[in-house]
Amino acid sequence: MTMTSQWDRLLENAGTWVGSFTQLSSLGAVIADTPSVVALIPQDDGKAMRQEIHKQPPGQPPTERVLEYASLNRSILFFEGGAFSQGSIQWGPFSEFGAELGLIAEPHRLRLVQLFNRDRQLQITLIREHRQGTDPSQRPPLTVAQLVGTWRGEAVTLYADLSPCDRTATELTLVQEGQHLHQTLHFGDGPPFTSTGTIEGDRIVFTGGPQTLQVLLLPDGASATCPIAIEPRQPLFLEVGWLITPHLRQRMIRRYNAQGAWVSLTLVTEQKVAVDGG
Repeated sequence: MTMTSQWDRLLENAGTWVGSFTQLSSLGAVIADTPSVVALIPQDDGKAMRQEIHKQPPGQPPTERVLEYASLNRSILFFEGGAFSQGSIQWGPFSEFGAELGLIAEPHRLRLVQLFNRDRQLQITLIREHRQGTDPSQRPPLTVAQLVGTWRGEAVTLYADLSPCDRTATELTLVQEGQHLHQTLHFGDGPPFTSTGTIEGDRIVFTGGPQTLQVLLLPDGASATCPIAIEPRQPLFLEVGWLITPHLRQRMIRRYNAQGAWVSLTLVTEQKVAVDGG
């Protein structure tokens, strides 16, 4: 993978995106919603990019931020089609830590920012956008019922050191039993990974591993997965999910090792398996 191909993948995001930045609590409750227009304008025959970010906070003057760049830093990686993640390269106990994870299903784009501040408090921003001149997404908020079933697909993994990508078959089965959600994940030929979460409204909490994880069920078919609190010397990941259609879902996972270093970025595209011909 070359940086040239990475730049070409950035260009898949070129254009004007209309939407909003929704600030959420650490439990997924909506705190504020700010209308936005984000324009990515190629410059110099596509060799540079101008990014204009306009926001209109309710009851406040509009804000504008302009970024111009002709190269990509090592904290960001793009997939074919333009999906991407940018964020911290290294977790440290006394620094801000987090990432933005962005998915595209034309003409819509969904981005999620998960940020732990210096006090390790989680702050979440959900960004829902559509290309200028098209209609906003009408996807409903995600529910457990929509997730239950078996999902099969492919995981494409990019590496922070730009070593060759991997492609692996995946199978995820989710079974609800009362207020519990049982999860079985097959990744390639490796042994299955199983876990059980407790359903708490629009939140699923997994406590069986070295770190307690939560999955937040969000508007627009989105989900956010991350540790409730980051524990030192434990590997961790940040994940966004997007139910694009009732039978098509994408997930993006940004992984860090036990030393807190960013290792990889994985994009899973999976389809729900029909049962009994249904």
